[in-house]
Amino acid sequence: MKKTVMIAESFDSRTLANMEVALERACKGLSIGAEEHRVRRQIAKKILKCAERGDITLGDLTAAARAAATELAATHVSLAEEHATKIKAASSSRRP
Repeated sequence: MKKTVMIAESFDSRTLANMEVALERACKGLSIGAEEHRVRRQIAKKILKCAERGDITLGDLTAAARAAATELAATHVSLAEEHATKIKAASSSRRP
C-alpha cells in the first residue's frame, strides 16, 4: 500500500514557494491549456520529481517546469496535426 505524504511536510517554505513560482512561470508560457487542471498537474509532477532529487532552486524548478510545458505543448501540436489530417482525409474521401 502506497503511503500518502503531504507535500507541505516534505519541503521547507522556501522550496514550496519556489515550486509555486515555477509552476506559474511554466503555465504563463503556454498558449493553450494553462489553466486546465490536467496540464497544471502534469507540470507539477515534474516539479515535484525535480525537488525530490534535491534540485530545489528556483532556476532548477523553473527549468523542469518549462521542460514539462514544452513537452505538453509538443504533444498538443502533434495531436492537433493528427486530428487535422484525419479530418482532411475524411472530407476528401466524401468528394465524388
